[in-house]
Amino acid sequence: MKKLLTTAAATALLFTAQPEPAFASKTIDVASTFPKNMVFLGEGAENLSKLLSEVSDGKLNLKVYGAGELVPPLEVFNAVSTGAVDAGWDWIGYWGGTVPVTGLMGAMPFGPTPEVFLGWMWEGGGREILQKAYDPFNVQVFPCHLTAPEPGGWFNKEINSVDDFKGLKMRISGLGGKVLNNLGASTQLIAGGEIFVALERGRIEATEFSLPIIDQSLGFQNVAKYYYFPGWHQPASWNSLLINKNVYNKLSDLEKEQLEVACKANVVYTMSVAPAAQMPVLEKFKAGGVEVRRFPPQVLQVLKAESAKVLAAEAKNDPLFKEAYESLVKYMDSVNQWHNLQSLSTN
Repeated sequence: MKKLLTTAAATALLFTAQPEPAFASKTIDVASTFPKNMVFLGEGAENLSKLLSEVSDGKLNLKVYGAGELVPPLEVFNAVSTGAVDAGWDWIGYWGGTVPVTGLMGAMPFGPTPEVFLGWMWEGGGREILQKAYDPFNVQVFPCHLTAPEPGGWFNKEINSVDDFKGLKMRISGLGGKVLNNLGASTQLIAGGEIFVALERGRIEATEFSLPIIDQSLGFQNVAKYYYFPGWHQPASWNSLLINKNVYNKLSDLEKEQLEVACKANVVYTMSVAPAAQMPVLEKFKAGGVEVRRFPPQVLQVLKAESAKVLAAEAKNDPLFKEAYESLVKYMDSVNQWHNLQSLSTN
């Protein structure tokens, strides 16, 4: 009996003395719409991956694949929706043909500044509307990257009046493309990594893509003469992490919270690194012979009026677009009143 008790005690001691098993780490595969190392846009996904690993102590990770490595860049949303890939990294506005409200969520022509867009998306009801739009597609969304105002685009001819848009073959995405189509342009959506060749070979005559630091990395300054401002079509724009809901629902509450924290930290990163980096690049463009210009006031006036027509038409055709548009305009009006009261202008 004594021997039996001793054996039982030893067995109990063996089990209680073992260290607790470590939780296995999880890795979510992410198909990006951008080349993996593309300045800022592709790097945004990499930075999010780093932040998530840090806040989860390495237990929840993202493995980012560049455009085309898992699926073609403009098929990322469908791939996440069907579960062909776990997750995706995108510019939200790419999916306007499938989910109309994403055209507004990606960027609103003549719309909010980045800080106002941020407040509406995360605290003003924007994300809830976006998630409602994605629910039927089995996609969970995290707006995790906010881009500063972009230029109006690269052109190989001067834009002196709205007539100069007539017949223009231009790569432009989102609602801005619909505005220019209404003014006689012929627009198309081309993935970022394919734009240079299309411009170089004359398939298109003009293009917009992103910030100067990003456009520089794509070489547009070598194949276009004029760089126009402002970016009326994208005064601020959102990129997001998409996760298939079957994958997302298997995460613990803690892991879901870690995603939220990393996502919000990534927005801070994107808002802080972009502004100061642009002017040195513009000076290089000028030194290389690029003419940096502003659209004439009369052109901007017509673009703004036509943008209002496009936004109204989209709202009329889609209930969620209407809900988002009205919500965003109301939010902008309220914030602008506050900003006006706080203005330091002495004029």
